[in-house]
Amino acid sequence: MAGLGYYLLLAAFVVAAYAAAISVAGARRRSRALVESGVGAFYLLAAVMAVASSIIVHAFVVGDYSIRYVQRTSDSVQPLFYRLTAYWGGLDGSIMFWVTLLAFFGGIAVYVNRERHRELIPYVVAVIAVVQMFFLYLMIIHNNPFSTFLTEAPADGAGLNPLLQNFYMVIHPPTMYLGFVGLTIPFAFGMAALITGFLDDSWLRAVRRWTMISWLFLSIGLGLGMIWAYEELGWGGYWAWDPVENAGLLPWFTATAFLHSVMVQEKRGMLRVWNVTLVILTFFLTIFGTFMTRSGVVQSVHAFGEDPELARLFTIFMVAIVTFSFGWVIYRLPLLRARNELDSWVSREAAFMMNNWILVFSAFFVLFATMFPTLSEAVTGERITVGPPFFNQWMLPIGLTLLLLTGIGPLLAWRKTTLLNLSDQFLFPTGFALVVSIALVALGVRVWVSGICFALSAFVFGTISQEFWRGARVRQGVSGTDILTALIGLVARNKRRYGGYVVHLGIVLLFLGFAGEGFKQEEDAVLTPGQQVTVGDFTFRHDALTVTDDGQKQMITAHVTVLRDGGEFAKMYPAKWFFRKHEDSPTTEVAIRRGFAEDVYIVLPAYDVAKQAATLSLVVNPLVNWVWFGFGIMALGIGIALLPDAAFSFATARVPAGAGAVPTALLLLALVLPAAVQAQDGTQGAQGQLNVKTALHRELEGEIMCTCGACLSTLGSCQMRPNCHGHTQQTARILQYISEGRDRDAILAAFVQEFGSQAVLARPVDRGFNRLAWLFPYLVAGFALVGIVVTARRWSTRAAPAADAPVDAALDARLDDELRNLD
Repeated sequence: MAGLGYYLLLAAFVVAAYAAAISVAGARRRSRALVESGVGAFYLLAAVMAVASSIIVHAFVVGDYSIRYVQRTSDSVQPLFYRLTAYWGGLDGSIMFWVTLLAFFGGIAVYVNRERHRELIPYVVAVIAVVQMFFLYLMIIHNNPFSTFLTEAPADGAGLNPLLQNFYMVIHPPTMYLGFVGLTIPFAFGMAALITGFLDDSWLRAVRRWTMISWLFLSIGLGLGMIWAYEELGWGGYWAWDPVENAGLLPWFTATAFLHSVMVQEKRGMLRVWNVTLVILTFFLTIFGTFMTRSGVVQSVHAFGEDPELARLFTIFMVAIVTFSFGWVIYRLPLLRARNELDSWVSREAAFMMNNWILVFSAFFVLFATMFPTLSEAVTGERITVGPPFFNQWMLPIGLTLLLLTGIGPLLAWRKTTLLNLSDQFLFPTGFALVVSIALVALGVRVWVSGICFALSAFVFGTISQEFWRGARVRQGVSGTDILTALIGLVARNKRRYGGYVVHLGIVLLFLGFAGEGFKQEEDAVLTPGQQVTVGDFTFRHDALTVTDDGQKQMITAHVTVLRDGGEFAKMYPAKWFFRKHEDSPTTEVAIRRGFAEDVYIVLPAYDVAKQAATLSLVVNPLVNWVWFGFGIMALGIGIALLPDAAFSFATARVPAGAGAVPTALLLLALVLPAAVQAQDGTQGAQGQLNVKTALHRELEGEIMCTCGACLSTLGSCQMRPNCHGHTQQTARILQYISEGRDRDAILAAFVQEFGSQAVLARPVDRGFNRLAWLFPYLVAGFALVGIVVTARRWSTRAAPAADAPVDAALDARLDDELRNLD
């Protein structure tokens, strides 16, 4: 079967080459028969990859360990669910899965648009087929998933990495791949439009929808990855600016920018070159992200390993993408001229432009900071560390600025916003934000970054509420329905606009969850059975430590009772699992009690079975679940924007007032599930040893990198304890230096003297070549500012109309009104 699978990969490469060549030949010769032949071959490619995928999946199910890839990523005791999903758990299978998904995505895109965009389809097929040929070439020459052992095959497999044997990690890679692969479709349509010269706005309609679908999968994939990190890695957080995390974030930034700027082109005929550039850049970043995670060019605990040959092949492909794509953009510049210019900087299109500049700056900053250690090693021969503190220093103000623009953009009119309109639109959102700010101060909130985030979230929420309320009231007056039915009818009438507002609401929830990080409570405690400690409003009592075995792994489990207000709140069971074939890499099984306001989060870093003692990391995470709710609301918003009109037909007709209230209310009530937690009496135990960390200790944990070389993270987010010698030794040093009365700078200097600044500091030192890491964001921001000024001067100094030129005031007012009502 392995031989058949390999021959199918060869056949797929030949079919892809035929589809690309014959489609282009058919377009050049204007031969419909040749084009149809190319499209047919394109469909055949999906079938070939489906058969090849079924062969590798069958090998996993039956345990065919003669195939190297199957042997490396599965074993006989692995549950069937994880054996099936091991298909994409390694490098070779993930590339094959990528090609298979792209074959199906591409086939669907071509089938849906085959009549509507007939002139583009041959080149769409050719572009997608060439991308598939590259990945097929990688498998055929370099990463053959069907490669077999030359000698006798092992009797059993090595097993999937235990960290990947998690439900969220099973569905996280496919959703990320769907997002990455889906972004190939907009690129293919954009290149087809450039090649053919059909650069009217019609190609955007196909591109926009596929970008929304891809953005949805990419967002879900990022969210699932964050949940996996939160539940599986055991450091109490969910985002560490790891290179693999950043690889998924890069195209998300540029795709988000495109979804906003495309509206400016549709409504005002502007930003045409910019939109084509964003489409190309987004696709390029998907390839670059794949290159980062699979070539070893960056260091990450999540990467697939180091492969210089693969890095070389990816580099050649990326250079070809940039050269070919932007060559066509330059060639077609005369056809990409804007039909209109900016009338005012106080307008919705200006807000979208600011939004785009910041999003693209974010992408370039994250890309540069992620690659800077590699760049430093290439130039100076020494790899430095760029950790979370450096990223957060820049991304915190950038994120808050984007949140502010999320609230400002919908309040501005197209073309120009008058002073009267500004005061009318901003009154309620600004007032609501001020009320929330005053309430925060009255409640004693002194975490200023979180407080600003709460205030800006209130502003955005006020904007969204105002848009829905005003629109629903107008709709109610026109249709004669109740307010709920009118609201649904309003959404049905303009799904993109109000679906986008729902996405913005999800963004608000995300930021509220991020703001909760400022109120996080975390302590470590060493407890024996019966002892208890208190963290925040919760008391944690250690009851027992058990050792069990299920044949695949040994499990060390702590039994903890959580008390609140004198009563039992929950029974929780943090654990360490030692898999038979990966005993040197135990997994952390976090115990989490989820709540609307906060999570109770317990980790078992260390233990003594003989004494029944457990070292517990006790964390209270406020608002963390709002992050996951935010991703869900974002997905709901995109779903609304993609729904067909028939889905809202019940709410778009004129009905008597109140007639739709009962069914609508019942529908909403059916979606609400009440939940309650009943408290039980709890017994008091002896006080345990609580290792209270000072503010200085916590700050140093975020500034100092673990030196074990395995976790590649700061001490505060080390994922390898208790088996991490670096974490243990460095923590002891920090406590010693603090007890000696040293301040932050003196302690950091001591660590630098012992380990070197490149190895131990999470921020690059501002000297020598490393100064570039600090200067680059300022340089990019400076160039962006110069671009803004130049653009503003060019648009503001354009020739004014002649004094005697007739101006149709009524027509101008009507145009303003119609643009204002557009999304």
